[in-house]
Amino acid sequence: MPVDDAFARYDMAVLYDAFNIHGMDRDFYLGLCDAPCRVLDIGCGTGSIGLALADLGHTVTGLDPAPGMLKVARTKDTAERVRWVDGNVLDPSLSLGEEFDLVILTGHVFQVFLDDAEALSMLNFVRRHLAPEGRLVFESRNPLARAWERWTKSDTRDVQLVAGIGRVEVFYQIKAVEGEHVTFDAVFTLLDTGETRVSESRLRFADRDTIGRLLAEAGFENVEWLGDFDGSRLVAASPEIIPVAKVQARPA
Repeated sequence: MPVDDAFARYDMAVLYDAFNIHGMDRDFYLGLCDAPCRVLDIGCGTGSIGLALADLGHTVTGLDPAPGMLKVARTKDTAERVRWVDGNVLDPSLSLGEEFDLVILTGHVFQVFLDDAEALSMLNFVRRHLAPEGRLVFESRNPLARAWERWTKSDTRDVQLVAGIGRVEVFYQIKAVEGEHVTFDAVFTLLDTGETRVSESRLRFADRDTIGRLLAEAGFENVEWLGDFDGSRLVAASPEIIPVAKVQARPA
């Protein structure tokens, strides 16, 4: 699981956390379990969704390979409601020693797995950690919606007052579009000092057929396909590809 500067460094993770506020996706993920269950949040980042799930009574493990993001998450979690784990799902030796009823990847984390091998490694890790009847849920931007075409300074510029730092501006700019892959910069400017911090990211925009094939190869079945966080069905014009998948039954 690649780690970008915006995720690895604490000073960048603080800025990421200030600007990346969950909306409809937060309500979607919080509504997946009616009763308290065991949740694994892969690529948990600064912990917003994991902490909100813990507040609802779920037992939550947050897994991330980025030390800066986990430091922000732990700083928020003063009551130690979540088990935070520094680990990478691409490490074949990684085992959390338990099973989960629900595994989620929020914030388009699925897109950081840049090829089939990385995606399958992650999906196999999930399969090994799912309890019987457990579910995997994640979202990936629908490439047909071409979201990257709106990642311009004029469309993405935002300014926030960040505690301990002051006013910060951010915008996104595309560097390259190569087949399924989009490379872009997040450009942060500390307006009170003029300091600029840039973090490059690369994402994969896999289509529904590719994601479906990867899920099948990893042993997932009974996939329900949604197209947005309002629960609508996936169609060509949907902004998201959201599979809700169960693993195949284990042999007796």
